[in-house]
Amino acid sequence: METLANLESFARSAETGSFSAAARRLSLTPAAVSRNVAMLERNLGVRLFQRSTRRLTLTEDGERFLEAIRDNLEGLQAAISGIAGGQSAPAGLLKVSLSPTFGLRYVLPLLPSFLAAYPAIRPEWHFENRPVDLIAEGYDAAIGGGFELSPGIVSRALAPAHLIAVASPGYMIGHPMPRDPAELGEHQGIVMRSSRTGRLRTGTMRTSTGAEMPVALRPTVVVNDPAAMAEAALLGLGITVVAVPDALPHLETGRLLRILPDWYIDAGSVSIYYASRILLPAKTRVFVDHLAGAFRRGGLAERFSASVP
Repeated sequence: METLANLESFARSAETGSFSAAARRLSLTPAAVSRNVAMLERNLGVRLFQRSTRRLTLTEDGERFLEAIRDNLEGLQAAISGIAGGQSAPAGLLKVSLSPTFGLRYVLPLLPSFLAAYPAIRPEWHFENRPVDLIAEGYDAAIGGGFELSPGIVSRALAPAHLIAVASPGYMIGHPMPRDPAELGEHQGIVMRSSRTGRLRTGTMRTSTGAEMPVALRPTVVVNDPAAMAEAALLGLGITVVAVPDALPHLETGRLLRILPDWYIDAGSVSIYYASRILLPAKTRVFVDHLAGAFRRGGLAERFSASVP
């Protein structure tokens, strides 16, 4: 009878393509994962992986074996997790990735109440402007938008990801108010260059009635960070298009004005991303529920919607 450790080491190594990444997910050393897989291969009498210096690749036998055990393994892990979860409080390291501005302003303030409810959980939060690979990099969850749902990853929407055009009152003095997105090109534009692609970010604005028009900002100031775009607008350097959560505090104080109030970019959802629900550890499950509940009670989905007046 094979041990659960051997089967888990094999399945996670197959998912991530390396013993090191699987080790991070299982809180083991790469050597221990490699040893478990080697023992499984020896017991089965077949080679499950083709090994190279860069990546593990499943053999035909390995693919068949993974397909055969996947559902049974997840069911067994869920049963173990359920029994363990009923006997002890959620605990352990909770590694989360979230954007600096959004995370500091809207998520970090939720940490005191979360830790008061679950004191055995140890948060390790990384504030970064990039989509992380949850499985390969050992994250329990990530908060943001635009993540690819790779195999084994699911998401839970928290709020709409809408972008709006804003400018400072000082900049708008002496400048004509644009009537549609095409007229944004007549103004100084604060735009963002993607760190991943090196391209200037563009988009299509829409209205609640279904009209659409490309954003025509003229790039007079170029930055690579969303928070810098809002700060540049506050300095009166031009018009920019930013996410509603980044602009909201300045709109509420009157330091920024919303330009083209009927128009916005729909970029999907702000979501929390995590591993498959079947394998979800208790620490991650309670964090997801706590975060979603806080967003719901705070009405943040409505506050972040550009289509709500």
